[in-house]
Amino acid sequence: LIATPEERRGFIEEAAGVLKHRRRKEKALRKLEAAQGNLVRLQDLTNELRRQLKPLGRQAELARKAAVFQADARDARLRLLADDLLELQSALDKEIADENILRERQARVEQQLKEVDAEIAQLEESAVSGAPKMSKAQDAWFTLSALRERYFGLRQVVSERIRLTSQPIDEQPRGLDPEVLDQQAALARTESSALKTQAETHQLKLDQLTAARIDLEQNLVDAESLLTSAAQSAADRREQLAKLAGEVAAAESRRDTRSAEIDRLNTQVADATKRAAEAEAAYRREEAEIAGLDAGELQLDSVHEQAAGLVNSAQTQLDKARANLNAAERELAASEATVAAIEAAIRRNGDGGKKLIENNIAGISAKLASQLQITPGYEAAVAAALSVAADAVIANDENSATAAVAYLRDSNQGRAAIVIPVSVETSIATASNAQSLISFITATGEVARAVKNLVADCVIAPDLATAIAINQNQPQLRVVTKAGDLVMRGLVIGGGELADNAVTTQSALTAATENFAVKQAAVVTARNEFAAAQQAQQVAQSSLDDALAKVKEAEAAQARIALRLAELSQQSRAAAAEAERLRSLLTQAEQSLAADRSEIEQLQQRLEVARTAPTTITPITAEQRDLLVQQVSTARSTEVEERLTLRTAEERYQVAIARVAELEQLATAERDSRINEVQRRERLKREAAVAAAVSIAINQVLERLEISVNAASALKADLEQQRAERDTRLQSLRHRARELETERAALVDSVHRDELARTEQRGRIAAIEDKALSDFGVSPDVLIAEYGPDQLVPPSLKAPGDEETGSGEPEVAKPYVRSEQEKRAKEAERQLALLGRVNPLALEEFQAMEERHKFLGEQLEDVKRTKSDLEQVIKEVDDRVQQVFAEAFADTAREFEGVFSRLFPGGEGKLILVDPDNLLISGVDVEARPAGKKVKRLSLLSGGERSLVAVAFLVSLFKARPSPFYVLDEVEAALDDVNLGRLLQIYEELRENSQLIVITHQKRTMEIADALYGVSMRNDGVSAVISQRIRDVSDELVESQ
Repeated sequence: LIATPEERRGFIEEAAGVLKHRRRKEKALRKLEAAQGNLVRLQDLTNELRRQLKPLGRQAELARKAAVFQADARDARLRLLADDLLELQSALDKEIADENILRERQARVEQQLKEVDAEIAQLEESAVSGAPKMSKAQDAWFTLSALRERYFGLRQVVSERIRLTSQPIDEQPRGLDPEVLDQQAALARTESSALKTQAETHQLKLDQLTAARIDLEQNLVDAESLLTSAAQSAADRREQLAKLAGEVAAAESRRDTRSAEIDRLNTQVADATKRAAEAEAAYRREEAEIAGLDAGELQLDSVHEQAAGLVNSAQTQLDKARANLNAAERELAASEATVAAIEAAIRRNGDGGKKLIENNIAGISAKLASQLQITPGYEAAVAAALSVAADAVIANDENSATAAVAYLRDSNQGRAAIVIPVSVETSIATASNAQSLISFITATGEVARAVKNLVADCVIAPDLATAIAINQNQPQLRVVTKAGDLVMRGLVIGGGELADNAVTTQSALTAATENFAVKQAAVVTARNEFAAAQQAQQVAQSSLDDALAKVKEAEAAQARIALRLAELSQQSRAAAAEAERLRSLLTQAEQSLAADRSEIEQLQQRLEVARTAPTTITPITAEQRDLLVQQVSTARSTEVEERLTLRTAEERYQVAIARVAELEQLATAERDSRINEVQRRERLKREAAVAAAVSIAINQVLERLEISVNAASALKADLEQQRAERDTRLQSLRHRARELETERAALVDSVHRDELARTEQRGRIAAIEDKALSDFGVSPDVLIAEYGPDQLVPPSLKAPGDEETGSGEPEVAKPYVRSEQEKRAKEAERQLALLGRVNPLALEEFQAMEERHKFLGEQLEDVKRTKSDLEQVIKEVDDRVQQVFAEAFADTAREFEGVFSRLFPGGEGKLILVDPDNLLISGVDVEARPAGKKVKRLSLLSGGERSLVAVAFLVSLFKARPSPFYVLDEVEAALDDVNLGRLLQIYEELRENSQLIVITHQKRTMEIADALYGVSMRNDGVSAVISQRIRDVSDELVESQ
């Protein structure tokens, strides 16, 4: 009903199976877009590689020349290494012979030292064997002397003991009398017996109090049990009363709820009846309103068509701006890649000057090329004139330059050209037909003075012939051309493009940077234009959307009214059914209310009987229970006090027992002490007699010890004399051994030094062998055999481009001469230095880049073929889509005319293409003119007519492209009986080949159905699904008739 022409086209395409072709085309378009991006990238890469191949070829040629010079230098260096190796080996053999003489002398000294060590060992062994005798004599003398001293000390002790035992002894007893202590113990025992009797009396009284307390506690427990039983009985009675009261309240609540529900159902019945009447009245009003909405739609269609034209124009401008922006961005990316490539080449240039700047060498400021501004187009001329100075760095003075050169030499970081500004002014050279080169160079300060000194004698000529003529007239001048050719006295340098240097590279970088800035500005402009076009397109699209929204809004308003009519009809029927259902519920609620009232009367009678029942009487009161509690508490307190008194009496009895034991122990100890004193006096008398006898014996022993000590002292003196003579001989022999050891050490040191010298000699030989092996890959044997002084020296190889000798005779091998080989090596290294910086990987890089260029070319052709194939696929898909859509549209349009004429007798309807010249995107519009009307637009028809036209379109589509089944949801809700009958005829035709699933409220539609399925509500408010096969009912009626 509200579909756009594009959406109607989508219905036809979906039925015709065009969607799979659409998806195939979208996939091909995505691949085509990716192929276009790859094609642009491959073209940029191919162009960049083609630009880099030429300078890389020149570097490869330099690398070939460098390989020839390196081979010449390698051969010369190998022959010099072989000569050095043979000389070192000869010197090593001579040193080995000298070493053998030193080792023989060392052997003689070591033999003499061995004999002296043997004699020393013999004397030391004699000393060791005599040491026990000496030690034994010393021990005997020391033992006897010590024994004599001990007896002297013992004699003093005996004298002291005699003095102490001769003193008078006090025989009076000391301490307490044991008899007195026994009397005190008897008194304490009597007191403890009285305390024990008192404690037993208290224990008997405590047992009586405990029995009385237990009886009182049992009486209290019995009283509390009686009170608990009475309280439980009262609680049960209260619970029963509360339960009955709750049941009465619940029944009354149900009664009140039933009453409220009855009132609510009465209100709902009235509301449902009212809603049915209101829905019927609203249906009549909406029917009258729908007729007035068709007039304003014609003006909205005109506005919509104008807005669509503006959108197409704005889209064309937007596509043009997008194409310009894409082209500008591609040019910007190419320019950015060029700048990056030049900067990378500058970074790869690792000459000595760059190392000086990177390491911040004092006095070195910057690259000369970075301080110059050269007139565009004259970069090659300036680079040729500056020559090696083009890559130079600027030094403050000669000392800074000298220090920089020394740093490069010491750190082996290459070579560098260094420009030193001088204060001497140089005159500028002039010539006819030429300009001074300095006029094309701009610099400031000391840099300007330095550049002026470098190119003061240089002028620029328009071509090489003019340059040669100027040089012939003025030989002191150097003449360059704009192409980079250089003419000077007796020398012309020119040909292809100059090798890359700092001047050309810096100029190229400046030009590329400026070009990059221009491309950036172009991209900004293109983006602004694209943004403006995009904004204009958005404004136009907004206007189109507003117009379309208004058209759709008008159509939607009519559709809403049609849907509203169906909704109001449904609401009226639903309200009537709801009123009937509510009346049934009202009857059920009134019956439940009567039952609730009867239940309330029964519960109230049971509650009154429970309230009037007698209560239980308890045999004891709470006051009596409290009196028992107080008596139990008093009994417990009395028992505790008596228990404390008993514990006090028992403790006093224990203290008395301990006192008796203590007094008895003191009496026993005192008696033992007096017995011990008598025994001590007897012992002292015996000790005095023993000490007198020991004193006499000691004097006799001391006389004999004195004789033995003198004999031991004489023997010890003899042995010490023998040891002194032996020590003197040992000292003499050890002195001789030290002299021999010194001589042997000197010989060993000399031999060691010779060994170190030979080791160093062998190290130098090994260093030469390692150098030959690591630097040149030649083993020592091969080095001497092939590059020794006895081998002839082959002639040097010719570098690529060198001319043959004038005689044309081949060069022959020569004998080895060291000076000539040194000169040959220096010459080869000089030639390498003249070549300048050589890329050793240029050959491999050139070959790899050529292969890469070839591979990218093949890939480029492959991508072009892929793009062509994708375009062909898209064209084939478009042709197939046009064919399938055209056939489906023709069939649907033919069927639509027939179906429309049947649904609208006398009317005219047809399907038309919005853009017949473009079948790929053209929408489908519907022209419908019922009989008696002039309007053809679908939006100007009534709701029923539009529904019927929509059904006619769908039926036409079903007939043109049939489907197994169709689902129709209340499509005839807004149709009158006449149009419904026509639609039902269409249903009959469709059901012949397809199955129809129809959702309807129309009785006539149900009558032609084969089976009915419906949803109904039961009395309990639960939905139920019912079904009935009409054909079976018809067969039963026929059989019954």
